[in-house]
Amino acid sequence: MGNSLGKLFTMTSFGESHGRCIGVIIDGCPAGLQLTESDIQIELDKRRPGTGVASTRRAEEDRVEILSGVFKKHTTGAPLCLLIWNKDTDSTAYERIRNLLRPGHADYTAAMKYGGFNDYRGGGQFSGRITAGFVMAGAVARKLLSTVGVEILAHTVEIGGIKTKSMNLPAVRKADDNPLKCADPVTARKMLKAIEQARAEGDSLGGIIEGMALNVPAGLGEPVFDTLEGDLAKALFAIPAVKGVEFGAGFTAARMKGSENNDPFVIKRGKIQTVSNNAGGILGGISNGMPVVVRVAVKPTPSISRTQNTVNTKTMESAELDIRGRHDACIVPRAVPVVSAMMAIVLCDFARRAQLIPEVLK
Repeated sequence: MGNSLGKLFTMTSFGESHGRCIGVIIDGCPAGLQLTESDIQIELDKRRPGTGVASTRRAEEDRVEILSGVFKKHTTGAPLCLLIWNKDTDSTAYERIRNLLRPGHADYTAAMKYGGFNDYRGGGQFSGRITAGFVMAGAVARKLLSTVGVEILAHTVEIGGIKTKSMNLPAVRKADDNPLKCADPVTARKMLKAIEQARAEGDSLGGIIEGMALNVPAGLGEPVFDTLEGDLAKALFAIPAVKGVEFGAGFTAARMKGSENNDPFVIKRGKIQTVSNNAGGILGGISNGMPVVVRVAVKPTPSISRTQNTVNTKTMESAELDIRGRHDACIVPRAVPVVSAMMAIVLCDFARRAQLIPEVLK
């Protein structure tokens, strides 16, 4: 079974897009962490759809409930159960096309995996809807990481081929103020126009999200198979629509010389650092004390209003598909808090393994 992530700080996902609820169970959260539903709601609200052209018209409240693991506003050390009720489901559009495979979706693979018993409404557990649970777990992990000074940031750096320029940290920290979660307001306006055009054409756009973890101590990672890059990549690929992950210079490193790609070591304020960060804060699968930098490629939303060719699984004949319903023209902005959440979950797990975060917080 593959619905759990982590070794000492573990998240288990449950629920489907059009089921009664979605949520997560967190095991391994230390006792003594001050935690309320509002702490989690702050992060959930960042994932909710906005009112702009990029967003879905499904208006879920996404109000978190803590069912276990918290007493008198502090974690008890018992498993946390965090839940959201689905209240704005409309499955009629999916009943109409239940025998038509949606291109770009997991309809076919899920049916093959589960013998046709999978929940096809809204994609079931393969829907981006389940990432609300990831964000809830990430909110807890973020609070735990803050006790050791680690900060997680994420922002949109590209949509539809429109790229931002390099932004400083103060600007990145304010990226959430922008509907597209982009730290560059000028570029964000260009991105928005591109999304508007794609929606008008019955199409969608993808993009790239950059995530950063600051003040990560050197030494996190468990070679050779539980490397920091490996676990981060595994978590990030669990986000529906993610099709690529790179660290530091990433694929650009393949076109660099060793003298260009290497990060020279220096001593600053009594600490060993590197002049550049082409490694993305990770060497040999272990954090080196520099910011952990990762970029995530998000494919265009596969649910588009254009007519597409497909097959009818009941008649086993070619067919045309006209998708109706409520879909994002660009999922990138809503995926930004999910990327930071998954980074927080993995880094929290490794911090627990390194005993940086104790069993009981005092």
